[in-house]
Amino acid sequence: MTLRVGGRLRVGTRGSALALAQCTALLAGVRAGGVEVEVVPIVSAGDRTTASLASLGGTGVFVTTLREALLTGEVDAIVHSCKDLPTAPHAGIELAALPRRADARDALVTATGAGLADLPAGAVVGTGSPRRRAQVLRARPDLVVRDIRGNVDTRLRRVLAPRGDDEPLDAVVLAGAGLDRLGRGEVVTERFALDAWPTAPAQGVLAVEIRDDAAADVRDVVGELDDAEARAAATAEREVLRLLEAGCAAPLGVAVVDGRPDRPVGPPGSTRPTAELDPPVLLARVYALDGTAMIDARAPLGPGSARAVVEELLAAGAADLAPLGVGR
Repeated sequence: MTLRVGGRLRVGTRGSALALAQCTALLAGVRAGGVEVEVVPIVSAGDRTTASLASLGGTGVFVTTLREALLTGEVDAIVHSCKDLPTAPHAGIELAALPRRADARDALVTATGAGLADLPAGAVVGTGSPRRRAQVLRARPDLVVRDIRGNVDTRLRRVLAPRGDDEPLDAVVLAGAGLDRLGRGEVVTERFALDAWPTAPAQGVLAVEIRDDAAADVRDVVGELDDAEARAAATAEREVLRLLEAGCAAPLGVAVVDGRPDRPVGPPGSTRPTAELDPPVLLARVYALDGTAMIDARAPLGPGSARAVVEELLAAGAADLAPLGVGR
């Protein structure tokens, strides 16, 4: 297929190894369908600093430069990790596709192969996420959590092969989907069940944005990437984030699970057919920053489920437990 406008589909994404890998994999099917695709690496403000994501203002720090390139016509579409997207719509831009979800779980990588429960007291765990910090400390208050930044390889190196100028870590917590997309899934020691360890809203989902005046052929090609199940789950999870007015500094975990504890909805490699899955449930959990307390709520996935869990969280005192924007 030859696009009527420009002859090829120009797709912008961050210039990191992970962003390029996941964008290239996503577009493989588009190329196989006969569409000429050009991946355009774009360096975002979030890529130019070593400060923690929370200190940079959180949501949106990796998005702004990509959206500018889209709106100026430098590219026809942009690919993000959906968890990086602000929940507010952006003028002139349409969220055209949420492709099939990868593994939504967080993954632990340790130097010794020990799981979280078996790490020695005082072991140092690295993460740049307040949510993961709270979850680690809730499970193991005797561990030390260090705030870290850097790409996936930099974080793994500090655990598996620290250099002279690195502060060694005993473990690091990362998104399992990112490791899988980079072909590094073999280093994972443990993947945490979503029911016990809910992750960032829409973790494991990619998002493809186009201009709202995009040519029909661009819209058609990108629209083919959309997955109804991923869209339903990601939309509900992101709506919880929006209603709570929570950013990256908030220790908030949200996940759609299938009603049976410890099972994500339709995980890659699931041994159960989708038809046998229990009705999906939206789970949201707010933690104290030090992990000493948590409040959770859940509701059957569907219209109004996000509002239902948010109302339950707020009624139980979530706004007093964690730095949420709502109610302040």
